Amino acid sequence: MRIGDAAAAAGTTPRALRFYEERGLLTPPPRTAAGQRRYGPDVVARVHVIRELLALGLTVEDLRCIADRIQLLVEDPQRCCAADDPAARGSGVVARRLAAIDSEIDRLTGLRTRLARQTGRT
Repeated sequence: MRIGDAAAAAGTTPRALRFYEERGLLTPPPRTAAGQRRYGPDVVARVHVIRELLALGLTVEDLRCIADRIQLLVEDPQRCCAADDPAARGSGVVARRLAAIDSEIDRLTGLRTRLARQTGRT
């Protein structure tokens, strides 16, 4: 399928597919004689996983660090990547992202508390 069709099937845009390719999250697809990218259903499935991971708070840079492991989630979406699993090389990425989210929650909770006190809305 052409880039527009693949993007629509994955729920994204052709620009996003090119961006993921530039960042190493997708391997460059084969091209037609006219130079158009040709995508298969495997790429659509991979883009679904990429978008899900981004929606969970991981960054494109996080995904670049574990790009070689994304296929495991494509093949087995229920896969558990426990931190104590020696094969889970991506667990460090997830641990760092969780720590960053926890830190942001603490910062926002403190900000909310101060604002509520200041405005008398405790």
